[in-house]
Amino acid sequence: MGEKVISHTIMTSFKGMISLCLALLFVFSPKAFAISIPDEQKLGKEFMDMIQDQGLIIHDPVVRKMIKTVGRHIVETLPVQPFHFDFNMLNDQSFNAFASPSANIFVNRGLITALDTMDEFAGIMAHEVAHAASRHVSESIDRAKLVTMGSLAGMLAGVLIGSVGGGGDAAQALTMGSMAAGQSAMLSFTRENETEADQKAVLFLENTGYDPRGLLAGLTKMRESDFRGIEGIPDYFKTHPGTGNRIAHLAGILADYTPPENKPAPPENYDFQMVKYRVIGLYSAPDAYIDKINLKLEKDPDNPALNYGLGLLYARAGRLELGFSHLSRALAADPFDPMVLLELGRLHIRNQNYSSALSVLEGVSTDKVMGDLAVYYRSVAQIETGSLNAAETGLKRVLATKNPGFARANYHMANIMSQRKQAPMSHYYLGIYYADIMDVKNAVRHLTRAVETLEDEKIKKKAGNRLDEVRGKAKKKARQR
Repeated sequence: MGEKVISHTIMTSFKGMISLCLALLFVFSPKAFAISIPDEQKLGKEFMDMIQDQGLIIHDPVVRKMIKTVGRHIVETLPVQPFHFDFNMLNDQSFNAFASPSANIFVNRGLITALDTMDEFAGIMAHEVAHAASRHVSESIDRAKLVTMGSLAGMLAGVLIGSVGGGGDAAQALTMGSMAAGQSAMLSFTRENETEADQKAVLFLENTGYDPRGLLAGLTKMRESDFRGIEGIPDYFKTHPGTGNRIAHLAGILADYTPPENKPAPPENYDFQMVKYRVIGLYSAPDAYIDKINLKLEKDPDNPALNYGLGLLYARAGRLELGFSHLSRALAADPFDPMVLLELGRLHIRNQNYSSALSVLEGVSTDKVMGDLAVYYRSVAQIETGSLNAAETGLKRVLATKNPGFARANYHMANIMSQRKQAPMSHYYLGIYYADIMDVKNAVRHLTRAVETLEDEKIKKKAGNRLDEVRGKAKKKARQR
């Protein structure tokens, strides 16, 4: 299966999934032919485990806040659901969002960078929620009756992984069995599913305060980005058929649309442009965007989002002076913006100006969204200045939250323990770090050494449990090959 074909699949996935949101608004009635809720929950967990094992989820607090705010605002208007809705961003540049089994909603970073307004983003999120709430996912799975839970989860994850970082081999390994049987053709949404979800999404968006015309704009941009069209994609990858017809249908529905007088206000959230250019600046290829953003800045030189994104890109390209310059221009629009201040603090650390980093990051450490990241980077600066006790306190605070995305905090804890000549604890934290980043060999080596040398029985037990977990996952992966 070619990598380009799989990449198109994920893009196509986004197209139809915009219909996912409003299906539940009308009537939630589980279809008699859908797989059972417990089976879908099991499949959803297996799917999530595979996605997490591949390290595809980007744990960015700003993006996560935006996605969850929009998603929860939509879900709150629905009847009681059999599933817990969860929302994540994937490190995938394709223009796509999709719902997996058990109401896990995924947004690719490429989707966020391709859109321009919160209404467009909300329209697509509403579509995904509608598919999940209407159990369209389980209906399509039920049509593939001969697919086992394990092989289906592998096929779904494989299709997704295919466009990420050249992951064609991983995708083929996960998808080969079920696709060879031709059963994946049964996983597509029907045109009726798509029409139903699109229609309900329009009505649902009105009740959330977002403009439903954003759905039409988002679909249109998706269609324009798919410059090769979808005709060459095998049928089993056409999970969201009829995009052109859907656009025409929605355009007819919205032709005379006027916002209702009592339309609710959407929730407060980050400025979409700032989030968009944060995603571009932190996760997209600098060479692909630096010139484009510079051209936009010629027309709008004081635009904070453009300067923010460009500053991040220059920093990642190693051009720190230009990074400082553009981040400072972004900060001029709002001297207390925690998103910009945090990145300036990180740049000071890279520039080995630790006193300035500590000063900047201190002001962000209490922010509700960026605070944990600020504390983490402040701890990194404190290690460099020899303030090991303060750094340890900060890192322990971050680790105690159990929020994803802080694996490297364990690496820095190991550094602290090493400087204190506490080798057993250094091995323990290094083992946890390598386990979190799925480096099995190093995780086993350091956790084994920790178990052998630790004197604290409580910590030794934790190390042993984590060692067993790592070995268990390694055996499971070996069996799947």
